[in-house]
Amino acid sequence: MRNRGPRPSTRPTSRPRCAGSRPARGQALVETAIGIVLLLLLTFSIVDAAMLFYVYLTLENGVTEATRFAVTGQQENDPSNPTSPLSREDSIKHVMRNSTPGLMLLDSEFSFYDVTHRRSGTGGPSDVIQVTVTHPWRLISPMLWPFVGNGGVISLRVSATMKNEPYPTA
Repeated sequence: MRNRGPRPSTRPTSRPRCAGSRPARGQALVETAIGIVLLLLLTFSIVDAAMLFYVYLTLENGVTEATRFAVTGQQENDPSNPTSPLSREDSIKHVMRNSTPGLMLLDSEFSFYDVTHRRSGTGGPSDVIQVTVTHPWRLISPMLWPFVGNGGVISLRVSATMKNEPYPTA
């Protein structure tokens, strides 16, 4: 049988309140404050994770580019004095810095290792070398610092290992 006309529903639209059961004053404000704090923590966590991922991928790309440059035995010219070349290590650092836009890499963050002879340095022709960059990254959200420790600084370490080409030595 079809409903032929609009009749009011027999179900109540809201729950009946018991006498004397009113929400406490300010309850909505407290619930909103708790909700906003949790929402901000989640939002900043997502932003921090995205930035950390971006920095890590940028460092990986930069160290790969720098190592590719290193294996050729090339040296770049000194930007302040174009007639003199940079040292091999400084050339690699320069390529790395050019390949990592937005990051400030210090000289102390670089390390070079000659795997073939088991010593530090960039090796010679046909040597296997490893370029490593260890970069500290501070999270932007102070709320996450206690979870990470170390004042909210995460140490990102990337490296690439390749064999030098048989280039002519000067």
